[in-house]
Amino acid sequence: QVQLVESGGGLVQAEDSLRLSCAASGRTVSDVMGWFRQAPGKEREFVAAMTRSGGETLYGDSAKGRFTISRDNAKNMVYLQMNSLKPEDTAVYYCAGSDTLVVLTTARAYDYWGQGTQVTVSS
Repeated sequence: QVQLVESGGGLVQAEDSLRLSCAASGRTVSDVMGWFRQAPGKEREFVAAMTRSGGETLYGDSAKGRFTISRDNAKNMVYLQMNSLKPEDTAVYYCAGSDTLVVLTTARAYDYWGQGTQVTVSS
């Protein structure tokens, strides 16, 4: 079993930056790690994910050009650097892990989930 704990959320203003962190523990950390988000009344949305080696990285349309996912395998950490934040980025952000070997963008492909961290962007 893999446990994931997110941190780094908070209240920021539009155009600010924020970095989310995800600490993984348990058995060998999943090969694919990613971030999803869910705003009130909306479905969970793919944000970004990457393989252990970094050889494959994907971003959702809302994240392209503004967000960067990274991971430190030695520390079992995954990060999401978010720049130029917009009010529409307001959501609960979830760290997720998948035992697949390729990056997938659907939530059902991910086996492990954190509790989420709230990000609120004011205009």
